[in-house]
Amino acid sequence: MLYGLLGHFRSALKQSPFDPGISRIWRQIDRQFRLIRRREALLTHADIFEEASIGARMGIWECELPSERLSWSTGTYDLFGLPRGIDIVRSDILKSYTEQSLVAMSRVRQKGIESEAGFRHDAEIRTPEGEKRWIRISATVERRHGEPIRLFGIKQDITEEKLLLEHTRHLAEFDAMTGLANRSQFQRRLAAICESGGSGGALMLVDLDNFKEVNDTYGHAIGDECLVAIARRIADACHSADLIARFGGDEFVALFGPGMGRERLQTIADQVLRAVRAPLTCSGHTFSVGVSIGLSLTENGTPADAFLRADDALYAAKWAGRGTFRGLAPETDRRAG
Repeated sequence: MLYGLLGHFRSALKQSPFDPGISRIWRQIDRQFRLIRRREALLTHADIFEEASIGARMGIWECELPSERLSWSTGTYDLFGLPRGIDIVRSDILKSYTEQSLVAMSRVRQKGIESEAGFRHDAEIRTPEGEKRWIRISATVERRHGEPIRLFGIKQDITEEKLLLEHTRHLAEFDAMTGLANRSQFQRRLAAICESGGSGGALMLVDLDNFKEVNDTYGHAIGDECLVAIARRIADACHSADLIARFGGDEFVALFGPGMGRERLQTIADQVLRAVRAPLTCSGHTFSVGVSIGLSLTENGTPADAFLRADDALYAAKWAGRGTFRGLAPETDRRAG
């Protein structure tokens, strides 16, 4: 309403023969009027931005250097789960970050200040209620007379993005049914060992005997339930392995690190044979599933060579009548008793 009255007054002044003094007064009033409108417009835009940033789970921050005094917008307080407007001390805020994130962020921050390029970093925090969150921090460096005087930027909650990436990574690297590593993850691990020139350790290939009959007789639902239970047994028997993967439909592989000798590998193979063939009940049906195993030590040649030898040994175990392992010295290859 005030703006309307001022507008009418402005029009009246233009149309009336007021003296120059009145006109000067009007010009002063008009300038003040325009400044008020401008300030209110800025405040309105600031309020809109603040509300939008809160909705987007982000906030503005700045840190004076070298005093390390912090200033936050409302959205930043919300990200850290802290009451809005309380006094904040950087040394206290740093306690919200996990140790790993804090070390990495300190390194990136210092480099960003020294290079004048600023930085962007994803850090994990814990709120006072113990909630885990991921925060993406972006920072610009302000300098004066060649010295850094301020950092300022945006912090944004990217927890959902991180969870989606983690879920995608899990789908890419783990078998959805058994929860074990999948073939792709095993192949990447083996390739990495080969590239690093690593040696030592062992490989164990495990193949269930005639498991197709379970699926054909009882259906895939019961077959899958049975397979999950067997995978758990294999994982328990091979708990000392660096990696256990479901390699195919009813095939599994275990990768052991350096220090795995023949006797210990033989003992584990025996444990797998006995664990798998122990009676198993799924949906009211009791099964006794056999298993054949191929073994290979990686002390000679590359891990890739060892995998091929283990594969050959697995076929040898099948030809030997199943329910056995092959691949070590003849005197140690045996059928489980």
